[in-house]
Amino acid sequence: MRTQIGEPAVVRRQDLKSMTEQSGLDLTRLGTIVLEKTKLMRETLSTVLRGLGIRDVRAAHSADEAFRLFLDRPADLIFTDWCPGLNGLAFLEEVRHNTRSPNPCVPVVIVSANTELRHIYKAINSGTNEYLAKPFSATGVYKHIHTIATKDRPFVRLGSFFGPDRRRRRAGFNGDERRVHLAAVSF
Repeated sequence: MRTQIGEPAVVRRQDLKSMTEQSGLDLTRLGTIVLEKTKLMRETLSTVLRGLGIRDVRAAHSADEAFRLFLDRPADLIFTDWCPGLNGLAFLEEVRHNTRSPNPCVPVVIVSANTELRHIYKAINSGTNEYLAKPFSATGVYKHIHTIATKDRPFVRLGSFFGPDRRRRRAGFNGDERRVHLAAVSF
C-alpha cells in the first residue's frame, strides 16, 4: 500500500486492529517473546505485535535472556532472529529439547534475512512453525500468526527431530500402497 508514488504507506494501529477483527482472532491474551539482535528491529516487531492487539510482548537481545523470560513466564508465541551473532536455531533447539523448557510445543517463528531455500529448510528441519523473511511487513507478521492459529499441525518426534509436522499439504491417495504407486512413476 502506497500513499503517493515513492512514499511508503504508514500502517496505522487501527489498520492492524481491523485485520484481527475481520478474521475473528482475539490476540489480546496472547503472550509473546521477541528475540532480536538489533534494538530497532526488536522495537519494530514489538510495536507491530502490540498494534495487532497483543498486550504481553516481552523482548530480549540474547538467547540466554529470552530463555530466562520463557522459564519465568512461558509464552504462547515466540519470534526469534537468526543472523550472524544471534543463532535463533540454537534458541529453538533449547526451547524444543531442554528438559527445563516449560512448553516445547510453543509456536516459534524464525525471522531472518537468510531467505535462500537451504536456510528455510534448515529452520523447518530444526522445528520452526513459520519462517518470516526480513524485511517484513505488519501484514506478513499477521499472516504468520493467523496461519499458526488456524492451521494446526501436530508435533512429531522422529529421531532427533521434534517439531510441527513438516508437511503442509495433505496429498490425497486412494489406494493400498502409496509407496508402491510412487515407485511405478518414472522421473
